[in-house]
Amino acid sequence: MLIDYHTHILPELDDGAQDVETSLKMLEMLKAQGVEKVIATPHFYAHNEKSAEAFIEKRQAAYDKIKSKSPLPVLLGAEVAVERNISEVKDIEKLAIQGTRLILLELPYNKYKSWMGEEIYNISAEYGLKVILAHIHRYYDFYSKDEIENVLSMDVIFQLNNEAFETFRERRFVKSVMKQNYPFIFGSDCHNLSYRKPNWDVLKSKCKEDDIKCSNDILDKYIK
Repeated sequence: MLIDYHTHILPELDDGAQDVETSLKMLEMLKAQGVEKVIATPHFYAHNEKSAEAFIEKRQAAYDKIKSKSPLPVLLGAEVAVERNISEVKDIEKLAIQGTRLILLELPYNKYKSWMGEEIYNISAEYGLKVILAHIHRYYDFYSKDEIENVLSMDVIFQLNNEAFETFRERRFVKSVMKQNYPFIFGSDCHNLSYRKPNWDVLKSKCKEDDIKCSNDILDKYIK
C-alpha cells in the first residue's frame, strides 16, 4: 500500500487546497499516481490557534466537506510547528495521526536551538508518541553541519519530500539518510495543482521499490 504521509489536501483550512474542487482533484491525482492512503497534515501553529481542540474541530469540518466524495481513504493528522512550550499545549497529543502513535512536527526555518530538541523529546516522552520530523532536507541551508548531525541523532522518523529527489544536492542528502539506516518515510507535501502538486511519479522514478516499501511499513508499526 503506497502511503502519502504529508499532504495539505483538506479544503479551505491552511495554505493547501483552496476549495473542495481542488482537494478532490488532488486526491484523484494521488490515486492516479498509485497512492492508496493519504494522511492529511494541515499546519498547526499554536500561536495562531485558540486551542488544539478548536483546530481539531476546524479540521473535521474541512474533512467532512470531502469525506463522501474522496477517492482515497484519508487519515487525519497535523503538521505541528515546533514552538517554545509546544509540548505543554493542552491536547497536543490529539494531533497525532489518526489511530496511531505518530505525530508530524516541523522545525523552524532558522538557526537550530537546544530548546527545539527539548520540545521534541518532551512530546515523545510525555505522551508516548513517535515523532516524525517533516522534510528534514529543507534545513540544510539553515543549520550547520554539526546541527544537522544533532538533529539526525534524535530518536525520530525523518520525513522526506518527494521533490528532494529532483535536485542533486537534496537527493544526495536524503540518499545518505536512507543509506545510514535512519527510519524514514515519504510524502508529497502537496498543496495545490500547480507548483506544489502531487508528485509520486518523481519518487517512483528515482527511488527503489524496497525503500518505498520501508516507508509504507512504518504506519503499521505505530498503530495504537
